[in-house]
Amino acid sequence: MRIEVNLLPGAKRGKRKASGGASIDFKKLGEQIAAKFKDFYLALAIGGGIVAAVAIGLMFMTQRSKAASLDEALKVAQADSARFAVVLADRARMEARRDSALLQLNIIKAIDEDRFIWPHLLEEVSRALPPYTWLKSVNFTGTPQGTNPAAAYRPPPPDTSKKKKRAVTFELPRDTVRFRIVGHTVDPQAFTRYFRLLEESPFLGNVQFSKTDALIVEGKEVTQFTLDVVYTRPDSSLLKRVVLSPPK
Repeated sequence: MRIEVNLLPGAKRGKRKASGGASIDFKKLGEQIAAKFKDFYLALAIGGGIVAAVAIGLMFMTQRSKAASLDEALKVAQADSARFAVVLADRARMEARRDSALLQLNIIKAIDEDRFIWPHLLEEVSRALPPYTWLKSVNFTGTPQGTNPAAAYRPPPPDTSKKKKRAVTFELPRDTVRFRIVGHTVDPQAFTRYFRLLEESPFLGNVQFSKTDALIVEGKEVTQFTLDVVYTRPDSSLLKRVVLSPPK
C-alpha cells in the first residue's frame, strides 16, 4: 500500500505515468547538447583534439613496436660487427705481411738485375762492332750509379680511405746508366751499320749520334765517331743465365 501526500496545496496533481518504463525525449536532449556547443569552431577544436589523441596513441603503439624490432636488429648488427672486426684485422695483418714480402722480393730482384749491367753492355758493344772498326773508349756519363739504391726504397703510407683498394705495386728507383762510345773506322758505311746494330740490341736504347771527325792515324785517313747510348733493362725472359765457373 503506497500513500501519496501533496505538499503543494492547490496544485493540480499530474497524471500518473504508466508503470514499468520511462520515455527519453531525444529531441530535447539534442537541443540541450546543441545549446552547450553553440560555437562551431569550439566544437571543431574539441573534435580535432579527440582525433589527435587517438592518432597519437596509435602512433605511439606503432613506434614502440618498431623500436623493439630495431633494438633487436641493433644487437645482431653489433655482434656481427665485432665478429667481422676480428676478421678484417687478421686480413689487414696478412696483407701487410704479403706487401712486406713482395717489397723484399722486388728489391732483391732489382739488385740482381743490376749486378751485370757492364758485362751486358760491353758484350753488346763488342758484338755489334763491324769489320775495320775499333773502339777508342767506352766511358760512363751522367748520374753515378748508386744514387737511388733500391734497398733504400720506402713504400708510401697505407691508404686508409674506404675506396676500393687496388693491387699493390712498387715503383722501385732505378739508376739511368748512360755511356759514350768513341771509335774509329776506315769505312763510313761501317759506322752506320754499327749505329743500327746498337739500336737493335735489347740492352741498349736511345742511341744518339754526337759527332764525327776526320783524322790521320799512321798515315791513313780514318773517321772518328762519338755515340751517346743509354742502357735499358730488358724483360727477364730475354736474359740467359749461365754459370760463371764450372761446378767442382
